[in-house]
Amino acid sequence: MAKKATKTITVEQVGSPIRRPKEQRATLVGLGLNKMHKRRTLEDTPSVRGMIAAVQHLVRVVDEG
Repeated sequence: MAKKATKTITVEQVGSPIRRPKEQRATLVGLGLNKMHKRRTLEDTPSVRGMIAAVQHLVRVVDEG
């Protein structure tokens, strides 16, 4: 029985969390981002997509695979 390949999404932090609401800072930490230009490859799930949408002005989607 073969495992189904999971889709991934790579995001990069392009905006600073300084002077942002604490909810947005917490969302960046939840995505695994804490420094400028840091990239993370995450599983493409609805919850991750929602977190990206909540801080879309601070992150950039680099790759969807």
